[in-house]
Amino acid sequence: MSEVGVEQAGATEWAVPGQVGVGPWDGPLPDDPRLDPDLLAEGDRRNVVDAYRYWRREAVVADLAARAHPFHVAIENFGHDHNIGTVVRTANAFAAAGVHIVGRRRWNRRGAMVTDRYQTVHHHEDAAALRDWAEERGLPIVAVDNTAGAVRLEETTLPRECVLLFGQEGPGLTDVARAASSTLVSIAQFGSTRSVNAGVAAGIVMHAWVSAHADLDSAW
Repeated sequence: MSEVGVEQAGATEWAVPGQVGVGPWDGPLPDDPRLDPDLLAEGDRRNVVDAYRYWRREAVVADLAARAHPFHVAIENFGHDHNIGTVVRTANAFAAAGVHIVGRRRWNRRGAMVTDRYQTVHHHEDAAALRDWAEERGLPIVAVDNTAGAVRLEETTLPRECVLLFGQEGPGLTDVARAASSTLVSIAQFGSTRSVNAGVAAGIVMHAWVSAHADLDSAW
């Protein structure tokens, strides 16, 4: 690969079946402090978009922070929820400003597909601590749960600056979490299941935020 990034959207491996990432740098080495000498020499097989090929991890983290959208994502984790990895990965894809784990600190990182290395992840002991953190920064908490009193996501506009709060798979949000929220929204459903998977729900709501507020010209 002779230049950093590509002009067209889409990962390199999409164009070359079976290829993951890129090989060693071809040609004179570029003078760019963001680039990692080891990756240039050995190739870059990481799960990153082409624009970040060969970049040092610290450089990717800094650039993502500079490009982050002004919404945060939080999920209650009082039962070691395996969906958190999916939420972290999706939050990274939509450039969330941060992910907040509420409750148990430990979570299964497998579903994050290593994106937690590039995403700012916070921990709060409980929903009250998350509420205090959000209030200090003037961020309203928008809780997502299919319960009585919720407004339809499809019929409302999410705040541009906010915290999107999701409950654990099954039990949903705790009473404390609902009380800490300024708004409660639900996702319209039409089938027999009582709820949408927590990881899927997070993706739907984050995409709703992107549809309302993001500059699509800045997407990869």
